Order: sequence, then C-alpha cells, then structure tokens
Amino acid sequence: MATSAERIGTQLCGVGESPVWRAADQSFYWTDIPGRALWRWTPASGAIDHWALPQMAGCIAPRGAGWLLAMETGLYACGPLIAGEPCQPRPLAAVRHGAPGMRFNDGRCDRQGRFWAGTMVMDMSLASHAGRLYRHDGGDALHAIVDDLIVPNGLAFSPDGRTLYLSDSHPARQVVWAYDYDIDAGVPSNRRVFIPKLPAGRPDGAAVDADGGYWICGNEAGRIYRYTPDGRLDHSVEVPAPRVAMCAFGGPDLDVLFVTSIRPADAAPGSAAGAVFALRPGAQGLEETASAG
Repeated sequence: MATSAERIGTQLCGVGESPVWRAADQSFYWTDIPGRALWRWTPASGAIDHWALPQMAGCIAPRGAGWLLAMETGLYACGPLIAGEPCQPRPLAAVRHGAPGMRFNDGRCDRQGRFWAGTMVMDMSLASHAGRLYRHDGGDALHAIVDDLIVPNGLAFSPDGRTLYLSDSHPARQVVWAYDYDIDAGVPSNRRVFIPKLPAGRPDGAAVDADGGYWICGNEAGRIYRYTPDGRLDHSVEVPAPRVAMCAFGGPDLDVLFVTSIRPADAAPGSAAGAVFALRPGAQGLEETASAG
C-alpha cells in the first residue's frame, strides 16, 4: 500500500459512508446510503460482497457477531453476514424524527460501547435544524442528547474517550466542535469550536488515530486533514475523488486509512467519484468499539 490513494474494486456508491474495519474477520465494511446496500472487502481473498437493505443505512457499528444499522426509522440489528445470503435486519429501537423526510447520518460507538448517531433532513436545501444526536445504551430506547443540528457529521472520540468530536457539514455551518465527555454517564458538555473552518471543503466524516490526531474529510476538496488534539492542522492527504465522505483506520496493523466517497448525479463518466480508496498516511488507528447494546 502506497502513501498515495489506491482504489478498492470497481464499485461506485451514491454516498459511500461509515467505513469500519472488523479485526475478527480482517475485512472492511461500509454502507452506500442511497444504494441501500452494505458492502464488504476482504483483502486476503480480494472478495467484494454486498447485501441489499430495506432502508437507507446512514451508519453501522459491529454488534456481537453481526451489525447495528442506523436506518431511516431507527436502529436495527443484522448478521452475521454470509456471502450469498440476505441481510434481514431486526428492529432494536425506533426513532421519533423532529421533521418529515429524515434519516440517520453519521455515527459510531464510544469507547464504552454506547452507540451514537445523528439525524438529518435529507433535503439539505431546506437547511433544517431538526437534526439531533442520539445515544443508544441498549434496549429499545434512544436518547436525544444534542439538538439544533443540520447535517451532523465528524463524530469521533479521543483515545481515552474523554473528548467527543462532532461536526455540522451543512454549507451554512461547516464547523467542528469538541466536547468534554463523561465516560461514566455518557454525557457531553462544555462545547467549544475545535475547527472553525477547513482550509478547503466542508467537514464530513472523521477518524481518530492512536496519538489523538483527528482526521476529517474535506468534502468537495478531495482531501483529508489531520488536526492535533490542540486544534493545529499538521498534515493532509489527497484522494482522487472530490467528495470524500468518511475515513477509518484498518488493516492488520491499523495503519491503512480507508476512505469512502460520494458520486453526484453530474459525475463525469469514468470518474472515480463514489469509489473507495486505501492509503498509508503514516499513522496508526484504533480498533472500532463494538456496540454493547
């Protein structure tokens, strides 16, 4: 794997999101939101598999031997996933959206296994502030913790779990916040601006490395930026697709950065927009925490 981005497979996603490396089967997973599909790449065999979903899944997280899916109407469980067999999601927790036409977007688990995910109005032209950030502790309950969001994104946790990062990637905001995070209660507080604006592009999905560096996708800029825990930009990498969506560390040594991207309706024929990429950025990540609920 070179420091420059290499494309994985030939598939193209409308909105590739929520990349997750699963060490248990040494495979990389992600979702195509409008394509209503869950994808898997297994480097050892080169196999690329996918499963159709009944709803759009904005984000996923490991859960036991299967997966937790945040879809249009709530959280669902599915799996284990077997190539050639259907994915049949089972409802876990329903969501009461604050407006019509909403779905889940970005999400992941904290270091204790609580699942966090944000919601958004799908028509971004409305700039609706009905989005919320929810926490799932288990059972059939979802707790709305943060409101007044347009397009919640960039959710990540510091290595010690005591800082929560959250962005709003709508053009009207384009900001990344940091919160103090109570790891016992699962409550964020003391919100402050961490990144007022990226050098180029809107803040989208993110990952944190083992040293606490925050890697944030610059959607529309084709770049991923690394910020130190004190908010200083110290590195960036280029990806051959302008609308990079989210990144995640993986591989046997967690030193490969996987990047998903978006394919807009007006994408040029033959362009790599919507593809998935991998590169070695010179950092090591952290294994994704599985859902405990």
